[in-house]
Amino acid sequence: MIVPVADLSHPGLQPYAHLTEAQLRNRLEPDQGIFIAESPKVIRVALDAGYQPVSLLCEEKHIAGQAADIVARLGELPVYTGSRALLASLTGYELTRGVLCAMHRPQLPSVEQLCQKQKRIVVVDNVVNSTNTGAILRAAAALGMGAVLFSPTCCDPLNRRSVRVSMGTVFQIPWTYIPTWPRPAMEQLNGLGFKTVALALTATAVPIDHPALVAEERLAIVLGTEGDGLTQSTIESCDYRAIIPMQRGVDSLNVAAAAAVAFWQLRPRS
Repeated sequence: MIVPVADLSHPGLQPYAHLTEAQLRNRLEPDQGIFIAESPKVIRVALDAGYQPVSLLCEEKHIAGQAADIVARLGELPVYTGSRALLASLTGYELTRGVLCAMHRPQLPSVEQLCQKQKRIVVVDNVVNSTNTGAILRAAAALGMGAVLFSPTCCDPLNRRSVRVSMGTVFQIPWTYIPTWPRPAMEQLNGLGFKTVALALTATAVPIDHPALVAEERLAIVLGTEGDGLTQSTIESCDYRAIIPMQRGVDSLNVAAAAAVAFWQLRPRS
């Protein structure tokens, strides 16, 4: 259903302009929570993965253009549309692809449900940068990780920028939150058959290509925050500690870059 927008007061525009990320998430009432997906490619991935749309915000020229198939899939749901200048004033920036979609947040699985059949999982602890979160999700999906677990202090994986940086892989790779990290969640992972390896600069760390790591049947790769990394208690709780050997005096990589290296090296071999 096409809904032309002449000004910014239309109540249907609230999710796109007037609500903060926290208000969109609405964790107190998760069944009512929504998020915003941006660009036709990302929106298609979300729809293909079964995510349920609420409405679309689209430049006029894209309704019969690059978003035509998305508009058709929305059926009778509202498709708000206006000029590029109006939409830029609404969202506060020029829309790079001219299409936004408000979607219902999914019901997240439990840790047990998510990890039951996986050989490699990722645990992300206190990573608060949405760009890094999106990049980690994209690398995990591309490099064979089975699932991603986020500690409660992490950036929201469905944050608008995180979704965009992930190129929609947040809709493809299974993920959920892991409560009460690191304990008793660490024991829970061990009980599910996983050994844990912390990416950490410690004296007891082994190289990331150590044969023992590659040989583990089920392995959880644990990543820490951008600045300080993992806490000492988390590092000590893990079965292994590993480093990526560096050259030219470089001590470490950005967490998203380090994640990609680790995922490739420790990917499941069968």
